[in-house]
Amino acid sequence: MLVPLAIFAFFTYGSAIATRAYMQEASAQAGTALRLAVSALSGHLNRYEALPALIADHDDIKELVSAPDDTALRNAANLYLKEINGLLKSSDIYVVKPDGETIAASNYDGPGSFIGQNFNYRPYFQEAIEGRQARFYALGTTSLKRGYYFSAPIRVGADIRGVIVFKVDIDMIESSWSGGEYKIFVSDPEGIIFMSGSPEWLYGAILPLTADRIARTETSRRYANAELTALPVTRHRFEAHDLMTLASDRGASEYLMLSHYMPAEDWTVNVLMETSSIRTQARTALVAVFLILCIAGLAVAVIRQRRARLAERMQMQAEARNELERRVEERTADLARVNSRIEEEIAERRLTEQQLRQTQADLIQAGKLAGLGQMSAALSHEFNQPLAAAKTYTDSASVLLDRGRMEEARDNIRRISGLIDRMASISRHLRNFARKPNEKLGPVSLDEAMRDTLEIIAWRLKAADAELRLDLGTPPPVVRAGSVRLQQVLVNVISNAADAVEGLDDRRIEVFAFEETGKVVLTVRDHGPGVPAAIAERIFDPFFTTKGVGKGLGLGLSISYNIVKDFGGSLTTANHPQGGAVFRIELQSAAGLMPEAAE
Repeated sequence: MLVPLAIFAFFTYGSAIATRAYMQEASAQAGTALRLAVSALSGHLNRYEALPALIADHDDIKELVSAPDDTALRNAANLYLKEINGLLKSSDIYVVKPDGETIAASNYDGPGSFIGQNFNYRPYFQEAIEGRQARFYALGTTSLKRGYYFSAPIRVGADIRGVIVFKVDIDMIESSWSGGEYKIFVSDPEGIIFMSGSPEWLYGAILPLTADRIARTETSRRYANAELTALPVTRHRFEAHDLMTLASDRGASEYLMLSHYMPAEDWTVNVLMETSSIRTQARTALVAVFLILCIAGLAVAVIRQRRARLAERMQMQAEARNELERRVEERTADLARVNSRIEEEIAERRLTEQQLRQTQADLIQAGKLAGLGQMSAALSHEFNQPLAAAKTYTDSASVLLDRGRMEEARDNIRRISGLIDRMASISRHLRNFARKPNEKLGPVSLDEAMRDTLEIIAWRLKAADAELRLDLGTPPPVVRAGSVRLQQVLVNVISNAADAVEGLDDRRIEVFAFEETGKVVLTVRDHGPGVPAAIAERIFDPFFTTKGVGKGLGLGLSISYNIVKDFGGSLTTANHPQGGAVFRIELQSAAGLMPEAAE
């Protein structure tokens, strides 16, 4: 009776502990996805925030609202708004009189023209006509297209003569949420979903559709004539985690739910992750522990059995010695019986060993499958640097567009496109951490790889106020490697050097390259505190980091070590005699293998 109760207690309490641990890990991963979604959405909208006020200050717009019935001024304003709309790739731009009537629009010549439409019921118009800049998300009543509206008052002297409205299409952000591991959606203050990677959830409510909520929504006509439905949602908690159960035709699904409120937009961004996989992992881990305990118990039983049989055999031998002369035949029979038992024991032990090997193989495979979940954390680390660089180029392009420096803005956009291509290549190569890739190695110019690397980490060096001294020799060496993965190594090593010198008096980072007996040696030295001897042997281990919580996953150097190893080289670290850490990268030289440029 005690054994079944012990097993029941083990699975009951063990399941709760394992589920808590895996739920915490899943919450951390979903939190990373939530931060990325919020950053992408906020960054996309902030690009356009200042534009309505700039357009409202244009002379053609001021003249139009001063003389709204002038046909020539209307035509000039329509052409101007259409040109600006095409240049900025926005959805629509239009001018509204103080009574709410639209007198100029970028779509003046289209079938769904806003000319003559009255939008005095929209909150963005009401706030702007009172002298404030406003934001508003809605489904267009004329175009029936979803968009985000920015508005600003048009001032002529001290008077407000009209409102400029700027509509932005955010379908591109929404489309990036489809087909991923997480379900992402955005809800308004009434709990109505208006952006979602799952189209069937659009205009569904996760809060009860009370009469007050419906009335407020209908007053602003936020969703035009779209039908609002209440989703069959049940919300509950597991310890500190919010859970949501959603019923559907295929049955009920439980999700781990993380939310982030964006006060400027009055939105709530939500990330859902199904808990079925979390609970499956918890059960698998619990079964694995139970099997280990069973194996340990079996081993103890075998040892005790062996000791008991050994004691029995010794007793039999002692009795045989005492009765040797009298019971020779009986002793022979006893020995034969003992030998038979030994053979049976050996057969049982071999069978037990075979079962043990099979169980160990199953546990190793289970460990590999669990490791696949941890690889998603590497995406956040590997994409962090290119995303930060892309954000810098995006902000710079916005400023350049405002100043009319179109060629430089296009150059920034081309750089952003290159970073996106690079991130796509990085994602294909992240498998190196788990297994050997299929990519063929070839000659890579160290100069080109370093130039691309500096484009990614320039912001990091600037943030650390670090001085990078670069000497690759003349001509720069050519190594046998993969271009994108070599850049990964350089980004990780130089970024670590920037972390080491940040806030110090001496913030120099020295990068040197030279050839040595068929190899190319690249050294990266910082003038920081160096690598403590206590962690020198673990610095390349996965998930080992000395940074604070939220500042590092401990994967950069581990991934770099495996990449360089795949290249047939080595990555080591040591402390410089004069202070600071030195990372030494040795790669095979590919001198003479680079294709010559066509004349």
